[in-house]
Amino acid sequence: MKKEVKYKPVNICAAIVAAVCIICVSVTVTVMARPLYYMDIKNLEIPQTSGYSATVCKENYDVLIDYNLLGGPSELELPSFNMSEQGEIHFAEVREIFMVMQGISIIAVIAAAAVLSHIIEKSKRHTGKRELIRRQSLWMRYTGVVLIVVAAVIGIAMAIDWQWSFELMHRIFFDNDYWLFDPVHDPVITILPDEFFMHCGILIVLLSVTHAVLLEFGYRRINR
Repeated sequence: MKKEVKYKPVNICAAIVAAVCIICVSVTVTVMARPLYYMDIKNLEIPQTSGYSATVCKENYDVLIDYNLLGGPSELELPSFNMSEQGEIHFAEVREIFMVMQGISIIAVIAAAAVLSHIIEKSKRHTGKRELIRRQSLWMRYTGVVLIVVAAVIGIAMAIDWQWSFELMHRIFFDNDYWLFDPVHDPVITILPDEFFMHCGILIVLLSVTHAVLLEFGYRRINR
């Protein structure tokens, strides 16, 4: 019992860190998931609502995504749209957030591969220490629980009031209101409807839940 108590705080801390890393990975994958926007061009009838062709929408979206990726251009120059100073500042702030998340994601993937490899190798060599291995790998189960709880809270909030959830997210991450775009000064917002961002949110939730399921499966596989 004392040994269980000893490992619990470590596993809980590891689970919180792992959950944050996985959420960063989920956001990064969503940012890179260009086909999601390509499908929404048609599904949300963006050319009809914005007045810009599908080709223009896709071309400008690709430039925007390239700007938000590691190794991408340091300046944002949309081929079809002018931007206000506030718009440029907002996109730069978004870029900083995404860059941090991508950095965390790369470190997290490398660390996860190393840790899981170590646990699997240890479980093979120390078949007589199953209880020790179980305690040391509990962070995987705890991480899954944290991810499910976070995904459930976000999912419920989105289902009840997407607009409120969208605004709350912006108020948490930004200390200004530059994200409130005026289509007259920042027409790019017309090709980025709220429904698209909702679909991004849904994808992030689904990816987080998928990771939770995979962690539980891995935990059971290691300890069976």
